[in-house]
Amino acid sequence: MKNIFRGLGVALVTPFATNGDIDYKALENLVEYQLNNGADFLCILATTGETPCLSSEEKKELTTFIKSVVKGRVPILKYCGGNYTAAVVEEIKESDWQGIDGILSICPYYNKPSQEGLYQHFKAIAEVSPLPVVMYNVPGRTGVNMTAETTVRIATDFSNIVGIKEASGDLEQIDEIMKRKPNNFEVISGDDALTFPMIVSGAVGVISVIGNALPKEFSRMIRLEFNGEFEAARKIHHQFTELYKLLFVDGNPAGCKALLSDMGMIENVLRLPLIPTRIETKQKMNEILKGMRH
Repeated sequence: MKNIFRGLGVALVTPFATNGDIDYKALENLVEYQLNNGADFLCILATTGETPCLSSEEKKELTTFIKSVVKGRVPILKYCGGNYTAAVVEEIKESDWQGIDGILSICPYYNKPSQEGLYQHFKAIAEVSPLPVVMYNVPGRTGVNMTAETTVRIATDFSNIVGIKEASGDLEQIDEIMKRKPNNFEVISGDDALTFPMIVSGAVGVISVIGNALPKEFSRMIRLEFNGEFEAARKIHHQFTELYKLLFVDGNPAGCKALLSDMGMIENVLRLPLIPTRIETKQKMNEILKGMRH
C-alpha cells in the first residue's frame, strides 16, 4: 500500500451551534472553504474535532455528512485509536469504511506501554485494517514517545502501515526515521510550527490545525517547499510564528475556533472540559490576521 496523504491535510474542527448541537451548515461551508483554498486531504474525528466529547451517534452522523460534502474530491483520513488494543481492533472490524481512504491511529495514551507494547499494538491493528494506516506519535498528549527504532521496525514489518503523523517535536528523532524508513513509508508533520523544517528534512505534508482557518496561506508555504523555493516559503513560515503559539496557548481547538469565529465562519462554542480562548489571546490573533491579509 502507498501513502496518499500528502501536502496540506486539515484536522477538521467540529462547529457547534450556540445550543451545543453540531452546526452542519457551518461544517459544510468550512469544508467547501478548505477544499477551495488548497486543502489536499481531510483528517476527521481526531483531537481537533473534539472527538472525545462526541457521542458515537454524532461520530457516525459526522462521518456520513463529511463524506457527502467531500464527494471524493480529496482523500479522507479518519481517526480510530485508543489505549485498549482489543477495542481498537474491534472498532476497525465493525466500522463501515466505505468512502474513507485511511485510518489515523494514536499511540496508546495514559497506560504508557513499552516500545514492545507499542509494536504489538500496531501489529494487531495492521493485521485487521482494510485500509492504509497512519500512526500518530504525540508524546505531549499520550505520555509515551514511540522511538525512531520502533517506528522503523513497524514500518518495515507491515506494508499497510504507510506513514506516521510525527508530533514529538524532536527533529533528531524525525531525521532518524527519514534516514531508516522503507520507501513506501512516509512522515507527515503533526505540528504546524515544525512543518517548515520537517518538509525540508523530507516530510511529505502536515495534518494541520491552522489549515482550518488559513488553508490558502499554509498550503502555499508547503507547495513552495515542494518546489524547492525555500526562501519564499520561509517568509510565510515566519509570518505564522506568533500565530502558532497563540493558537495553542489556551488549548486546541480553542484558538482555531476563535480565529474561525472572527472570520464569521463558526460560532465560538466548545464542549467542556474545553472552553473558549481568552479575550486577550483572541485580540492578538486578530491583529496578526489583519496584518497578514493586508
